[in-house]
Amino acid sequence: MVNKKKIINDPVFGFINIPGNFIYDLIQHPYMQRLTRIRQLGLSSYVYPGAQHTRFQHSLGAMYLMTEAIKNLKSKEIKITKEEEEGVYAAILLHDIGHGPFSHALEGTIIKNVSHEDITLTTIQRLNKEFNGQLNLAMSILQNTYKKEFLHQLVSGQLDMDRLDYLRRDSFFTGVTEGNIGSARIIKMLNIKDDKLVVEAKGIYSIENFLMNRRLMYWQVYLHKTAFAIEKMLINTIERAKIVAQKDENLFGTPSLLHFIKKTPDRSSFVDNDETLDHFLALDDTDILSALKVWSHHNDKILSELSKDIVNRKIFKMEVSNQPFDKEKIKRKGLEISNYLGIKQEEASYFISVNEVTNNMYKNNEDSINILYNDGTTKPISQSSDMLDISVLSREVTKYYFCYYRTDKN
Repeated sequence: MVNKKKIINDPVFGFINIPGNFIYDLIQHPYMQRLTRIRQLGLSSYVYPGAQHTRFQHSLGAMYLMTEAIKNLKSKEIKITKEEEEGVYAAILLHDIGHGPFSHALEGTIIKNVSHEDITLTTIQRLNKEFNGQLNLAMSILQNTYKKEFLHQLVSGQLDMDRLDYLRRDSFFTGVTEGNIGSARIIKMLNIKDDKLVVEAKGIYSIENFLMNRRLMYWQVYLHKTAFAIEKMLINTIERAKIVAQKDENLFGTPSLLHFIKKTPDRSSFVDNDETLDHFLALDDTDILSALKVWSHHNDKILSELSKDIVNRKIFKMEVSNQPFDKEKIKRKGLEISNYLGIKQEEASYFISVNEVTNNMYKNNEDSINILYNDGTTKPISQSSDMLDISVLSREVTKYYFCYYRTDKN
C-alpha cells in the first residue's frame, strides 16, 4: 500500500494532517480539485482584494477543525468509532462540493430551482458508486439519518466546523478582524449530552463572541452592498447571454457553460440527466471569466456593456433602505438608463436590480446552542448569556437594495 500521509501548510491553521488514505483519495479527486478554481467569497474580491481564497481551502480547513473536534470529544470519553471518524471527515470535506462558479453568486441562475446542497448530495452519490459504497456513512451523517445526531451537528449546525472555519478564514483573507473567532477555544469546550452537541459553561464567553462576530461578518462581508451589486450584474449578464444565444449560434463559451446558457436546465432535467451533472462539475470561475472577456466585444450592446463593466470594475450604484423603494423612482431610473445607452426601455431592466435581503444570525427555535453546567444540567444560550440579547440576534432584519447602472460614470 502506498503511503499517502501528507501534510498541508494552511495560512490560517498551520500544518494540516490528512487523516487517512481514503480522505487523501477524496482530496485528489477531480471533483474536489475543481474547488481550487472556485472562490470562497464569490465576487467579494471586488470589495476586499485579498478575498481570493477558494472553496478547496475552506473544505480542508473545516476538515482540520473536525479532526480537532473529534480528538477533543474522544478525550472526554465520547465513543466514536474509526468508521464514524472517517465518515464525518468525508462528510465535512465534501459538504461544499456542489458549489458552482463564484460560489453562491450564480446559484439559481445556472440551474433553476436546484440548490448547491442538492448538487452536493447528487455528486456524493456518484462518488459513492465510484468508491464502492465507502461514502454511505458520510451521506447518512450529512442527511441526519445516522443514529448519532451530534455528528450531523458537527457538519451542519449552529456551531458546525463549516462556520468555525469560514468565519476565521474569511476574516483572515478580507482583513475584517471581527470574524477572528476563538475556534480552538470553542472546540475545546464542546461536549455531548443526550446525543446532542453542547458547550461547557466555561466556554460561554467564546460563544457570545462567536455570535456577535458572525452578525458583523454578515453585514460587513457576506451581504456587503458593493459585492451584492456586482453579483446582480453577473446574474443579469448571464441572463442576457441566454437571450443572445438564441440568435447567435457562435456565442463564445466553453462547452459546459454553453450547455447551461443554451438550455438552462431545471430540477427535473438535472435529476434525470447525468450529462447535466457532468457539465456542472466541469464548470468553475474560469469559464465565466473567459466568457466575460470575450463578451465584452460582442455586437449585442447590452451583453458587451455588462461584461465590460464587470471586467473593468465599473460597478452599479447601490442604494440601501429599510423600506421598499418607490416604484416611480425605479421607473425613472430605467428611462434615464435607456436614453443614456440608446436601448429600449424594457431592456434597461438588465441594468437595474431591486432586491430585499432578510437575515437573522441565530435561529432560536432549531438546533439551539445549549450550555452544559457542572451539575449536568443544560440551558439554551438564550437563557444562559448575561451579555447577549438573543431576541435581537434571532430577529429577522430586512434590507432593501436598489442597484443601477451609473449614467454619470463617476
